[in-house]
Amino acid sequence: MLNFNQLRVFYHAAKSQSFTQAARELYITQPAVTAQMKSLESNCQFTLFRKKGRNLHLTHEGRTLFEHVCKIFEYEKEIEESIVGMHKLSVGKLRIGTTKTYARFLMPSLVSRFLREHPQVKIIVNEGSSQDVILDLLEFKNDIALITKAVVREEVSFTPFRREELVLILSPNHPLAARGRISFEHLAEVPIIMKELGSGTRKVVDRLFQTHNRIPKIFMETGNTELIKQLVMQGEGVSFLVKVAVAQEISQKTLATVELEGHKLALDVDIAHLNDQQLSPAVQAFVDMLQKLRTLDVPGCDIATLVGKILATKVHKL
Repeated sequence: MLNFNQLRVFYHAAKSQSFTQAARELYITQPAVTAQMKSLESNCQFTLFRKKGRNLHLTHEGRTLFEHVCKIFEYEKEIEESIVGMHKLSVGKLRIGTTKTYARFLMPSLVSRFLREHPQVKIIVNEGSSQDVILDLLEFKNDIALITKAVVREEVSFTPFRREELVLILSPNHPLAARGRISFEHLAEVPIIMKELGSGTRKVVDRLFQTHNRIPKIFMETGNTELIKQLVMQGEGVSFLVKVAVAQEISQKTLATVELEGHKLALDVDIAHLNDQQLSPAVQAFVDMLQKLRTLDVPGCDIATLVGKILATKVHKL
């Protein structure tokens, strides 16, 4: 069986045509080089070198072996360069899991911000409910996630990133729209369009009804935010969505929002990754960026404002 250390010594000796020079390059003694070459010749069962005076020459078999060994150590050099590249982020891949709302409203700015500093890293964004994204994290389909803690798994580490306001939306023509503020009792009597099970929004709204020992009158369940908005616009029910997802429609008065007396609903958005797993250089760089961006956030700062701050921040400041 071939010994890789012997092949390395042979490569340096054949390249320099000198056992002495090979010893210098490998930081070993010349007798050690001689011993390794004798062992290699014994394993191969043919002579690799011939000496004429002080000159060292490869035999025909030695030249043939050297051609193959050169390919090995050229490829080794490529591997080393690739490893260095991954540490310097001149190459790499980053798979991010997040909700559809964050994929639309926050990820473009985060990705753009990250790529300004690390343009060679390939980024893949996977969308789903918070629960689905966590499952993908556990199955190594995602490296990191920006989600709400809809499910708790001991294998997953959650680090707070920001808090997002949830608002009650309804059609501007809905009887409750003119009130500006309603009680929970009024809410419990109207059909509600729910986000899908496994989403952070659904968990918060379910908890609200459980607190009042009431069962919501669910008109429909869906993970499609745009469908929810369209149905609410048509007066088919009310719903809860993160404020940023409906900010445009509210400003255009195609949707209305009212306060819920005694309740301020919000989603805590976390940075999630697996415990006891060393993060790749690309993932660690993304986590570091998110942690530094947290310092730009202030209570009450909505996602749109944060996006503006992200884009306005110069690379060297992070």
